[in-house]
Amino acid sequence: MKASEIRQKSADELKDMLIELRKRQFDLRMQLGTGQLAEPHQLRQVRRDIARVKTVLNTSQGEQA
Repeated sequence: MKASEIRQKSADELKDMLIELRKRQFDLRMQLGTGQLAEPHQLRQVRRDIARVKTVLNTSQGEQA
């Protein structure tokens, strides 16, 4: 997911996306713990997507103030 795609979304959409990404991260960590994770690179991708969404949320809140 690219940062430009994330910037085009509203704050509510970003919050929903963040919740979905956190759920995905949890599921992947559970798979890792049980030894069922086939593609470990997905953990890194999800973690970085979470960081991107949080960054855009924080910068958009700063612009409103």
